[in-house]
Parts: sequence; C-alpha cells; structure tokens
Amino acid sequence: MDENIKALYETILKRKTEGEEGSYTKYLFEKGTNKILKKVGEECTEVIISCKENNKEEQINEICDLTYHLLVLMAQMNISIEEVGAELEKRRNKINNFKGERKPITNV
Repeated sequence: MDENIKALYETILKRKTEGEEGSYTKYLFEKGTNKILKKVGEECTEVIISCKENNKEEQINEICDLTYHLLVLMAQMNISIEEVGAELEKRRNKINNFKGERKPITNV
C-alpha cells in the first residue's frame, strides 16, 4: 500500500504543476484550498455513512476517495509523504499516551 500511496501522491504533484486538460486533480488545484477542504469534508462524511452499513466494498471505495482527497490537500499545503511518515513513526513509538475522556461541554 505504501508504494501505491507514494505513486498516487507523485501523480497528484505532477498534475499540480503540469496539469492535464480534463483532469479532476487539476480542477481541484485551480479551485483552491476551500474547494479541496470541502471535498475532504464530504469524503469524511461519506466514509462515516458507508461504515454504518454492512457493505465492505463501499467502505473501501469511500476510504480510497478520502485518501485521494487528503493527498490532494497535502500537496496543496506543501506537506510531503515523508513529513507525514515521520510524524506517524513518532506516534507509533508513543506509549501510555491516553489522556482520558474529554470533559463535557457545558457552556455553549
């Protein structure tokens, strides 16, 4: 999976700089950060909805859509795969990091 994500990210970076007529990725970059953020939000919601059902194929499809849009967001924000990988590595080595449940919100 790691190589697939890296290859997809490289394609996204190429589309960001070179573009390709009719490319959805190019379209997202042309529309800018707000459009990309909107798509990430939509895809998050679709992952949640798909996971409420018992359809693994749909869940995988929605997770892939979210992953793609997160990679587009990373490219937009100039965040590399290596930077995210380094942070995940640090987090993987953490032990006893549970901080407890969040306090309920009482003032709204």
